[in-house]
Amino acid sequence: MSFTFKDFPAACDDLRRDVLAGLAARPKSIPPKYFYDEAGCRLFESICAQPEYTLTRTEEALLRDRLGDIAATIGPVDCIVEPGAGECAKVRLLLEALRPPHLVVLDIAGAPLAAAAEPLSRDYPGLAVTALGMDFIHDLEAATPWLPAGRRLIYYPGSSIGNFAPDAATALLTRFRQLAGAEGQLLIGFDLKKDPQRLHAAYNDAAGITAAFNLNLLERLNRELDADFDLAHFRHYAFYNPTAGRIEMHLVSLAGQHVTVAGRRFNFALGETLHTEDSYKFRRDEFSAIATNAGWQLAAEWEHDGFAIHLYRGSR
Repeated sequence: MSFTFKDFPAACDDLRRDVLAGLAARPKSIPPKYFYDEAGCRLFESICAQPEYTLTRTEEALLRDRLGDIAATIGPVDCIVEPGAGECAKVRLLLEALRPPHLVVLDIAGAPLAAAAEPLSRDYPGLAVTALGMDFIHDLEAATPWLPAGRRLIYYPGSSIGNFAPDAATALLTRFRQLAGAEGQLLIGFDLKKDPQRLHAAYNDAAGITAAFNLNLLERLNRELDADFDLAHFRHYAFYNPTAGRIEMHLVSLAGQHVTVAGRRFNFALGETLHTEDSYKFRRDEFSAIATNAGWQLAAEWEHDGFAIHLYRGSR
C-alpha cells in the first residue's frame, strides 16, 4: 500500500481575494470552485442522487456499458491523473479496467480528498496513490513533479469542463495537454444539449438540494470571511440560457440590503443577483472544436442518453 498526501495551503487568501473582487464587479459573481467546502461536497453528492439530476448516473452507466471498449482504445497507461477528483468514486471503474501502477488525484478540498483517496491504495494492491490538495485551475503545473514518467491519462469526468466558458475551457484543456506529456491522452465526459425543460429540472430539484448547495456558499463566506449574509434574504435561481448554451445559477437578493465581507461593505439592490455558476452544454462538434484548438485529436467517442465521453490523444 502506498499513499501520499500533499496539501497546498493557499486557499484562504485566494478565497478572500476572489470573493472581494467578485462582489465589487458588475455583475457580481463568485467562482464556483468555492462551493466545495466539506458541507458543499456532501451536498453535491446528494445532488447527484436526486431523480432530476441524471448526469452522474448516465455517465456511470455509459462508462460501465462501454468499459471494455474504452479500456482497449486507451491501452496501457502508467498513470491516471484526475483533476477535481472529489470523492474519488468515478475513477474506480478505470482502475479496475486499466490497472495502472500510479494514480494522482487533485482537488481544492484537500481533507475530503485525502479521506476519499487513501482507501484506493488499500483496495487496489500495487497502486501508488498521490492526493494533491490544490486549486488545480490556478496551480495545475505544480502537480508536474508528483507525476511519474510514462503514458499518462488525464481523466476529467462529470461535465466539469462545462463550468468554463469556451475560451477558458480551451485554455484549461491546453494545460491538460501539457500536463499529459508526449504520449498523453485525455478521457473527458460532457453533457450534451437537450430539452431545456429537462435541464431546468436538473438544477431545480424538488427536494431543494441544489438550492441548499447554492446557499451554502454564503454560509461559507459567513464562517470563513466574517461575512453577515442573511440567507433568508437570498433565493436560489437557475435557468437554461439557450442562446449561450448554458445553465446559469444565481443567488437573487430578495431586498435592498447591505452585506459586510472581510470588513468591506457591499450593496445589493432588490432583484440583483450573485452569479455563482455556469454549466455549458455542448453539441459533439462544438466540443471537438474546443479540444482540437487545445492541441488534442479525437480518437474515439461514446454517447448515451444525452451524455458523451470522448477520448483524445495529443495532435502531432
